[in-house]
Amino acid sequence: MDLSKIGRFLAELRRGRGLTQAELGEKLGVTNKTVSRWETGNYLPPVEMLEALSRFYGLTINELLSGRTLDAGEYREAAESNIVKTLQTSAFGLKDRRIFFKKKWRREHISTFVICTVAWVALLVSLWLRGVEVSLCATVGGLLAVLYHAVLHNRMEAYVESRIFGGRWDEYGDGGASERD
Repeated sequence: MDLSKIGRFLAELRRGRGLTQAELGEKLGVTNKTVSRWETGNYLPPVEMLEALSRFYGLTINELLSGRTLDAGEYREAAESNIVKTLQTSAFGLKDRRIFFKKKWRREHISTFVICTVAWVALLVSLWLRGVEVSLCATVGGLLAVLYHAVLHNRMEAYVESRIFGGRWDEYGDGGASERD
């Protein structure tokens, strides 16, 4: 993806409408410096701005990312190329988002970890003090630890997926089974 070409195209479109960078920025809700950064090829407009620009200029996002208007034959080829290039240059990919939201969930649920761990230890100590056989305490403790891990891990994964995919999996209330059927 050629950011300079995209920037030149955006500048041509703006000048074709007789607008200054400040005027376009005001219409889009951004500063003239932001518009300047797009037009010099320093930054690619974010998706929501590409949508606004495409509506404003009456072009497709694909044409904006191609840096030119496209005829029907070129359109499909450019679309595939632009999608691949955009995904490759994404600063915050799927793997990065998963890592970010897992860390965020763990930070937000540290008290849950502490409470569950204290309750687990208290239960084991209570069993031991009541004279329950050590092997039974170990078995119960191990099973509870596995259950504890499974439940919290599943809750974390549901949280991560709902953040990454925008909650699409939960809108049917069945984990998305209706969507996949």
